[in-house]
Amino acid sequence: MSKLLDSFWRAVMYCLHPRVIALSVLPVVIMGVFSLGLGYFYWESALALVRESLERFELVNAMGHWLDGLGLGSLRLVLAPALLLFLAIPVIVIITLLFVAMFMTPAMVAMVAERRFPRLERKKGGSMLASVLWSLGSTLLAIIALLVSIPLWLIPPLILILPPLIWGWLTYRVMSYDALADHASSEERRQIFKENRLTLLGIGVLSGYLGTVPSLIWASGAMFVAMAPILVPVAIWLYTLVFAFSSLWFAHYTLAALEQLRKENSVFPPDLIVQDAIEPIANEPVPETLPNPVPDIASPGGQPDSKL
Repeated sequence: MSKLLDSFWRAVMYCLHPRVIALSVLPVVIMGVFSLGLGYFYWESALALVRESLERFELVNAMGHWLDGLGLGSLRLVLAPALLLFLAIPVIVIITLLFVAMFMTPAMVAMVAERRFPRLERKKGGSMLASVLWSLGSTLLAIIALLVSIPLWLIPPLILILPPLIWGWLTYRVMSYDALADHASSEERRQIFKENRLTLLGIGVLSGYLGTVPSLIWASGAMFVAMAPILVPVAIWLYTLVFAFSSLWFAHYTLAALEQLRKENSVFPPDLIVQDAIEPIANEPVPETLPNPVPDIASPGGQPDSKL
């Protein structure tokens, strides 16, 4: 627990570093241009498709008539844009996570290693291609889990548990691998994952719950729809900071675990030390003739004096 809390506070302080703040701007610029570009070219057609789909449901039409009776018919116009933006949240979150993993995590891991673990050997147990494949495979599994679990979101407690749990698992898989890719060997990485699986998953789940904070912007309803060109980049930047913090948290924890693992592996067991010290003595050759003992009293000719 002490190592977990220590890595948490170190990650918080590192988020205030100017280099981390500067790195968080790049995903915002790329994702902001990408999101606004898609909205500019495809917003109207996507909105028409959503409205056409909603009109096919009798429950939605009944709710619209009920709002008209209450004098709140304007809310009916916001339903389709809000639903479209709500469907865009998982896409934005996943792409932001991948951007952070690809562009920010290597730089932040290098910064943590340089400032805190300068003597930690780099064994290059991972590569960029392996990291991309690992991230894409984990993301595909997370998307499948999200789609399968959507019907369970209608149960009030599960909507507060399942999405953060899935995001946490994805964050744990992506961030842990990238944090150890440069310094740990493949055997060391597997051993750290095996010995710290629950703790790493806990860090991922807590990061998943932190990732719900930017979603409060999406919950602002009609105001968000009207101010989407401004609030979308703000939400992306908040997601970027959350994932940057998660990356730093995983980097501090996993590199500390790697350093401890190497210290433990460098200590020889006592029985091995004793055995190594005894074996050279036991293997020494025995001389064929023993040296003559020195007599207590010897005659001038070297023989004992029989008179004494």
